[in-house]
Amino acid sequence: MIENLHGPFLLYLLGAFTLGALPFGKLIARIAAGLDITHHGSGNIGAANVARTIGVKWGLLTLVLDALKGFLPVFFFSDLFSGGPLGPSLGGLCALLGHQFSPFLKFRGGKGVGTALGLYLAVAPGPCLLAMALFAIVVYFSNFVSLGSMISACAIPLLLLMWGRSAGIVLIACAMAILVCLKHRDNLGRLLKGQERKWRAGKAQDNRSSRRSSSSSE
Repeated sequence: MIENLHGPFLLYLLGAFTLGALPFGKLIARIAAGLDITHHGSGNIGAANVARTIGVKWGLLTLVLDALKGFLPVFFFSDLFSGGPLGPSLGGLCALLGHQFSPFLKFRGGKGVGTALGLYLAVAPGPCLLAMALFAIVVYFSNFVSLGSMISACAIPLLLLMWGRSAGIVLIACAMAILVCLKHRDNLGRLLKGQERKWRAGKAQDNRSSRRSSSSSE
């Protein structure tokens, strides 16, 4: 546990939020393709939309950088503070909030899947790897990245319970799952209507879905 929640620790949380707020997907699309990713595809700054819009390699780079937003606060925490995993998990939560509500994007942002992935890889690699496997299975059989993201996000708290993690960590995971699902609410609506864009979709279908989902964000 953190012995106090003021001074250096609050600066740490602010730093984690600021790191999370960096819109890597938008920057990569601007540098690599000269376009504003928020005006293309789903409008999302996350890895999936970057991959669809300008190429898989750029989507993977976006995923790695977004994951580092969640991983680095945990990595640096042990050098700054003592205590268990609750402190770095709070840092990861702040990074997620920064990503989803970035002041650099007028407090809009991505859906946070990549950032959450980085946090869980650092604090709970076992549950994280199982959630990643679940994500891959759901996407493979359903062809919907959004569905895989929501299911894996909701599975993490249960997996943490199975691993015997503390109640504080599980509560943070529940909060993160809720935030990720709330950011996917438009996707959920399209899934229920049969209008969600498939990952392996033809160009014509992708363009039609893009026009329907201009307000979506990761």
